[in-house]
Amino acid sequence: MISDKLSERRHELTQRGEPFVTATVVRVQRPTSVQPGSVAIVRGDGTIEGFVGGVCAEHSVRLYSLRAIDSGEPLLLRIMPDPDEPAPDDAPIDSGVEVAREDGAVTVRNPCLSGGALEIFLEPALPPPRVTVAGDSLISSALRTIGAELGLKVATDAPSDEDLALIVAAHGRDELGALRAGLEAGVPYVGLVASPKRGAAVLGDLRADGVAEELLARIDTPAGFDIGARTPAEVALSILARVVEVRRREGAPVRRRTAESAVPQTALDPVCGMTVVVVAGTPSAERGGEMFYFCCEGCKRTFEQQAAA
Repeated sequence: MISDKLSERRHELTQRGEPFVTATVVRVQRPTSVQPGSVAIVRGDGTIEGFVGGVCAEHSVRLYSLRAIDSGEPLLLRIMPDPDEPAPDDAPIDSGVEVAREDGAVTVRNPCLSGGALEIFLEPALPPPRVTVAGDSLISSALRTIGAELGLKVATDAPSDEDLALIVAAHGRDELGALRAGLEAGVPYVGLVASPKRGAAVLGDLRADGVAEELLARIDTPAGFDIGARTPAEVALSILARVVEVRRREGAPVRRRTAESAVPQTALDPVCGMTVVVVAGTPSAERGGEMFYFCCEGCKRTFEQQAAA
């Protein structure tokens, strides 16, 4: 069961719009030091708050939690202690430890576990996708109302490189600057609310202003799907349907990382073969000018002893 402290922490991270994973132990096989119902929070930088297993188990929890944040999909992580059992011939192997994958679940072998097994449910919590709406019109108002119902965070400030979409519904007011800012920020969907004739004229103005053709090709105008919309609400619906299509498109990133939220480095433990996430406190050693990282101090000692032999 989650503690009051972790519950407050989840609320704090949610209010700040910071992605995280709630990791809950759902099943254990003795011997193990953790109990079913134990909970931890894994933040986007790999920090773990709470306890869901020992140091070695934490590496698997950290690695797959970060992947869950990027995919937006929950995952059941099974951590097995039997490193000597051969993997199936057709099992996908990931850095030497992943031995089975199926929809919604992955099984990894953890050679550091002391005999027990763990099943941990990883549930990502992501901030709502941000959609910037430029302009003050009835369509803009409808976009804000309907967008909120779709779980989108509708903003009215400048476009951001973390935006899912920019919709310019300004009816000729400051359109060029907003469109250019959205294109330069790499916003996945940029839509202009305009008739085909006026939309072509706006594209011509941007072209004359030096905007590259490959960027101009990314502007969707008239914005949205053609559903025969007439009212502001119907126009907003057609545009947001297009935004949802971009959001759910196979292969589209759920969360675009910036330099500040970059995925922490991963490394392969040269002793046990585990993939470890390099964070503050990860055991490490240097040999021949190369840095090596380990799942635990035991593997580090073995590495150093091998080097000294």
